[in-house]
Amino acid sequence: MPHDSSPTTTTTKTTSTEAYISKFLPDPKRVAIVGCPFSGGQPKPGVDKGPIHLVEAGLPDQLRELGWEVTFDGHHQFEEISTLDDPPIGILKNPRQVSKVCEAVAKTVEGHAKDGQLPLTLGGDHSLAMGTISGTLSQYPNACVVWIDAHADINTASTTESGNIHGMPVSFLLGLDATIPEFAWVKPKLTTDRIVYIGLRDVDAGEKRILRENGIKAFSMHEVDKYGIGKVVEMALDHVNPKRDLPIHLSFDVDALDPTVAPSTGTPVRGGLTFREGHYICEAIYETGCLVALDLMEVNPSLADAEAVKQTVAVGCSLVRSALGETLL
Repeated sequence: MPHDSSPTTTTTKTTSTEAYISKFLPDPKRVAIVGCPFSGGQPKPGVDKGPIHLVEAGLPDQLRELGWEVTFDGHHQFEEISTLDDPPIGILKNPRQVSKVCEAVAKTVEGHAKDGQLPLTLGGDHSLAMGTISGTLSQYPNACVVWIDAHADINTASTTESGNIHGMPVSFLLGLDATIPEFAWVKPKLTTDRIVYIGLRDVDAGEKRILRENGIKAFSMHEVDKYGIGKVVEMALDHVNPKRDLPIHLSFDVDALDPTVAPSTGTPVRGGLTFREGHYICEAIYETGCLVALDLMEVNPSLADAEAVKQTVAVGCSLVRSALGETLL
């Protein structure tokens, strides 16, 4: 995938952390930023601008100040993947474009992972996760996935009501819908016991059935309210990574946060995670020493006023820093 050269600026001074101990990544610690300005998995314009805003807010330099060696050679471009001849499959929208983009992203993430880097994918809509997680599993076949989201994104072609593929990536990763040849490249390497959700609060009826029938562990906002975020994260990790010895892919959709915290996103739902709850999840995952890949998805700078966009972008950068070692003290 060709790249464009986008400027990197520094806006925030961050505090260095103590020596990072990773169970899977070599020293020195290296992160590869995969900018994915892609919106084809959903209908609202602007989410393709999220990665650009995050980088222009100074995220690469913020990570360097945390002690990471940062690779970023421009945002990936997808103009060569045409939508002109991409009729719906059933009601699935842009299926060939989404598939081709995600396959390209999978190869990129896999390449960085094989090189000993931590791939940090900035989206873009959450359909990209079928690419990022496929790439991670190619290098780390036993990796588990911690999925932070208001939505389960596990619809199949038979359950989706919208046809928007950003609500379907998990079903492809699990092999729940293997009937669409265009997505045959997505190998069902993820198993139902290796994914856990935190923050769900807007789940379709068909998705609820899929979660129950497959015994997939999910902690909704009800559990967060009942137990507190510390206990929820502990229970989630106990389920997918009980010995804390498996690689972790953390896929974070900013709409998991309450819209008062991150307003500039495509499918906001009231009653979400607080600023601190979102950051605690990232901090706790980092502390395991198991993080090998990170997604930050669905920042959409077109869906709010300038201050709300600035707030959402700042929160996105802050979440990434927390997942990569920034601490309060």
